[in-house]
Amino acid sequence: MRKIKIAPFMPTEVEVNEISANRAEIIAYPFESGYAVTLAHPLRRLILGSSIGYAPISVKIEGAAHEFDNIRGMHEDVAVFIINLKNIRFKIKDESDRVELKYSFRGHKEVVAADLNNDKIEIVNGDLPLATLNEDAELDFTVVISKGIGYVPSEDLRDDVATDAIALDAFFTPVKKANYKIDPVLVEDNPNFEKITFDIETDGLIAPVKAFTNALEVMSKQLSVFNGVLDVDISSTPVKKSSDDNELKAFMVTVDTLGLSARSFNSLDRAGIKYLAELVLMSENEIKNIKNLGKKSLDEINECLLEHGFGSDFDLPDHTRTNLKKKIEQLKA
Repeated sequence: MRKIKIAPFMPTEVEVNEISANRAEIIAYPFESGYAVTLAHPLRRLILGSSIGYAPISVKIEGAAHEFDNIRGMHEDVAVFIINLKNIRFKIKDESDRVELKYSFRGHKEVVAADLNNDKIEIVNGDLPLATLNEDAELDFTVVISKGIGYVPSEDLRDDVATDAIALDAFFTPVKKANYKIDPVLVEDNPNFEKITFDIETDGLIAPVKAFTNALEVMSKQLSVFNGVLDVDISSTPVKKSSDDNELKAFMVTVDTLGLSARSFNSLDRAGIKYLAELVLMSENEIKNIKNLGKKSLDEINECLLEHGFGSDFDLPDHTRTNLKKKIEQLKA
C-alpha cells in the first residue's frame, strides 16, 4: 500500500572516492524518483562552466607577424607553437587576474612547459613540449596569462590584447570531465529511489572535490535571488510595491541579462558592476575608465543603455539617483 507523504524524502548519504589526484567520484543517495536528474544536470553544467582557471590570451613572438609565420631556427611553425602554448596549464601564484611574462631562449634546446616556470606562475603539466630549437635559434616571446571561467574565443579578446600581439582562444576551465550517472537504489523494499554518481576529472589546477564544492556555492548564490520570496507572508494581505519600487524597477536589471558579449560582461563583472542602475549612475568618462574595457565594449554598453532609454541625453532626477544608490547598497550588502 502506498503511503501518503507530506514532504519529499531527504537524501542522507554522501560518499567521496578519490580515484587519483585529479579524479574523484562523488556519490549521493537516496533521492526520490526524478529528483536526482533535477539536481545533477545543473550541477554538471556549473562544474564545467563556473570553475576558475588560467589561460594564455595573447602572445607576441619577435619576428612573427601572424600565426601562420615561422621562426628561424625553430622546428615548429608559429601555429604549432601556439597550439602547444594553449595546452600548457598555467597558475598565477598570487591569484591576480592577469600577468605578462617575457621569455628568451637561445641555441639548441628542447623547450618544454616547465621551462616557463618563474616566480609569478606555476606550470602544472611541465613535461609538455613547446618548441624545438637548433643551434642558431633565437626565440623571444611575451605571453599574457589571465584568470577566467569557461571558454572565450580570440575574437572576443582582441580589444583586451596589444595590437601587435596574437589573440588566443582561451580555455579557462580546469575541469576536463564532469559526468554523472543515475542508478536505482532500494529503500525499505521500495525500488523507486535513485543514486547520483558524479565522475569529475581536472587538469591539476584544482582538486575535483574543490570544483564540485565551488559549483555548489555558485548554485546557492544564483538561487539566492529568490530569497525575497521567503519573506513574503502569503496568508496576509498582498504586499503592494511602493511608487519608489515601481520607479526603480526599470533600473534594477542585472548585467548578465542585457545580452552583452562575453568580453563586455567580463569587464563589468571584474569591476563589480552587477546592475544596469550602476551604469546609469556613472558618467561616460567613468564608464570609459572601467579597467580592460575596450572601445568596442564601450560602444556596445552605450548602445545597450540607449536601447533601455538611458542615452547620453537622459536626465536622472536627484531623488531617483539617491534612491538608486540606496537600493544598490541594499542589494550588495
